Amino acid sequence: MAKWAVVVSGERYSQERLYASPFVPGATLPAGDEALLVAAVEPPVVFGVGRADAEGRVRYTVDLIAAPLPFGAGLDPGAHPLDEAAFGKVASAAAGASKGGKRTWLVSVDLPIEAASPGEAVREFWTYVRDLGPAELPAFVWPVGDELAMQAFVLGAEANQDPEEE
Repeated sequence: MAKWAVVVSGERYSQERLYASPFVPGATLPAGDEALLVAAVEPPVVFGVGRADAEGRVRYTVDLIAAPLPFGAGLDPGAHPLDEAAFGKVASAAAGASKGGKRTWLVSVDLPIEAASPGEAVREFWTYVRDLGPAELPAFVWPVGDELAMQAFVLGAEANQDPEEE
């Protein structure tokens, strides 16, 4: 099986950071081939490791979106062959970085809505969510049982929401 660096644009990487997906859209490789998933940002980063399924879609085997690793060389978007040693070095670091298991998190979006009925309030809420989206609407996240650890996220990254601290 061949080894690859599948490089995505900065815009595609931003989308990967916002929405969960089991595979990287637009990446197609021979079934069984493995790939480092690299973002063409400055500096370039590895945001995951993947393997091509039977249809050639690259599915995540290691997700590093929350803690990407540096990738030495800048490459243009697309699939680029990698030698076994280069792939192995980064894939080993990725496997170590991704340990820790899953936790249960609470995620909340709170909006004050003026409406005449609960149904209208819900419709207004979804309209705000759709119109504002992840670029403007903060989502609040904290581990279950630790409300004091609440953090705000905008565009998939931690964002300070305290105007006095800016």
